Amino acid sequence: MVLNQAHLSAVVYVVEERPNPSSDYFVLPALRAAGCRIIRCGFRQVPASADLDGACIVFVRYVPQPWMRLVEAHRSRLRRVVLFMDDDLLDRRAAKGLPWRYRWKLARLSTWRRGWLRGQGAELWVSTPYLEAKYAEWHPRLIPAVALPAVERDDSVRLFYHGSASHASEIRWLYPVIETVLRLEPRLTFEIIGGADVNRHYRRLPRTSVVHPMSWPAYQAFLTVPGRHIGLAPLLDEPFNRARACTKFFDITRAGAVGLYASAGVCGDTIEHGVNGWLAPLDVGTWVEAIRFLVQDAVLRQALLGYAREKLGAFSLTAHDMGAAQNGEPVLDSADARKRQ
Repeated sequence: MVLNQAHLSAVVYVVEERPNPSSDYFVLPALRAAGCRIIRCGFRQVPASADLDGACIVFVRYVPQPWMRLVEAHRSRLRRVVLFMDDDLLDRRAAKGLPWRYRWKLARLSTWRRGWLRGQGAELWVSTPYLEAKYAEWHPRLIPAVALPAVERDDSVRLFYHGSASHASEIRWLYPVIETVLRLEPRLTFEIIGGADVNRHYRRLPRTSVVHPMSWPAYQAFLTVPGRHIGLAPLLDEPFNRARACTKFFDITRAGAVGLYASAGVCGDTIEHGVNGWLAPLDVGTWVEAIRFLVQDAVLRQALLGYAREKLGAFSLTAHDMGAAQNGEPVLDSADARKRQ
């Protein structure tokens, strides 16, 4: 059933734990089609009471305590209270077999709210005919799914940092950099490798993927997946880091990306700034601006990547020459090496 202005009000508060597919595929398209003014709110983002006259509140899946108190205090001023669900959240038996932590969340924020919702005269919106039939006594409204617009792949830029557990300091240092550039560059996405601690730290950032650590052979295959543009290689001045080699240059270039490297340390000796990579001192603001500069200049990125691949090829020739010398073969000089390319 299509919603219209008669079903709702001019102002609708959409209450959600965080941006989620339930809102994007079902609730928001229906509200936009009805011409509503939508205000998206988190669990603790409660509006002032003066803003509630004639408003509608739509709970997406979950009903948090601060909003329950608001509804109880001002129900007579609200035009509608609605719960939308795209899973069977109101029957504890439906959650049988799910992980205990998730079942507890559903019970605490959804299932145990059923009586309260009925007491507040709440409407029920559902995503499937199955839910519509199961909760028929509630006279639910079936909300159809609407596909999101296709992502313009050519316009997006993927930023990544593939540091192991030994780079915990760099992972922490990068957080404000990534938080800022994601806010300033809407077409930017970010990919980072890490375990549960990294996931807890980064998962709330928008357009961010936290990839579980993998074996070296698996990582080599992972690097061949296309679509990466800018690789990061911060390296803090710590004792353990002083002995490292600039192997991040190999990984970033093999991934088909241009690298942004710490100007001090081992990579400063390998990278020619503005030729086969980009160097910047380890300052949060400087890295933010460097990333934004690279994001906005695709032609420069391609040029840097081209020279980086040449440099990578030179490393391969060096390895070949060393092997030849060990086998008693003559070592090619640089002119001969260029002729072989």
